[in-house]
Amino acid sequence: MKTDQIACQLYTLRDHLTSPRDIARTLARVRALGFPAVELSGLGPVDDGELARMLRGEGLACCGTHEAGERLFTNPQAVIGRLRTLGCDITSYPWPGDLRWNTPEDVRAFAAQLNAPGKVFREAGITFCYHNHHMEFQRVGGRTVLEALYDQTDPRYVQAELDTYWTQFGGGDPVAWCRRMKRRLAILHMKDYAITPDRQVAFAEVGAGNLDWPAIVAAADDAGCRWYAIEQDVCPGDPFESLKRSYDFVREKLCR
Repeated sequence: MKTDQIACQLYTLRDHLTSPRDIARTLARVRALGFPAVELSGLGPVDDGELARMLRGEGLACCGTHEAGERLFTNPQAVIGRLRTLGCDITSYPWPGDLRWNTPEDVRAFAAQLNAPGKVFREAGITFCYHNHHMEFQRVGGRTVLEALYDQTDPRYVQAELDTYWTQFGGGDPVAWCRRMKRRLAILHMKDYAITPDRQVAFAEVGAGNLDWPAIVAAADDAGCRWYAIEQDVCPGDPFESLKRSYDFVREKLCR
């Protein structure tokens, strides 16, 4: 892992991204923290051209975007246009919403649904990823939904955006899943997993929780991971301070 592969997942800062003015200020602060890139999520309304100018002005790369499922599935060409404006070549389906998988047939149908835009994106030179949470570790037909999804989608069309926290929360092993996604891991969401004094599971700054980061990064590197996006869904205080602690840990302890 190299420092120029580190990105900030902007969902962490969603409360500071409600207007174009807020977005501009937040991007400046993210760059000042040291991040060379961002992954777009949680932004309020902003013109793509204006956003691209903001990114260029701060010297920030756009490593990826999260897009609504309806747009990905019904109008992938619009997403392609957006990514070209932003100078980005990765997009992800971030959340399956209220979708339920009750039978293996449900999972196969969803895999086919993912393959369809993935093929369109590949033909346009864009990598399409699936971002997991914990619900994909539900067992259907004797194996987890996530195992079935990656077995039943074409690696050319559907890559992985593996989330370390949600993988652990779902009962998976982040190291093993990085290995399983060899040559298929486009982005790793670096998100730590902690136990609080009142015995609750909590999000934590990278390095402040219980995940084995050297082993995770080694496995992700071996898998060919392109980007390492730091994210924290809930922060104990100022999210900029949490991002700074995570970034410093990753840069100082995990980068070569």
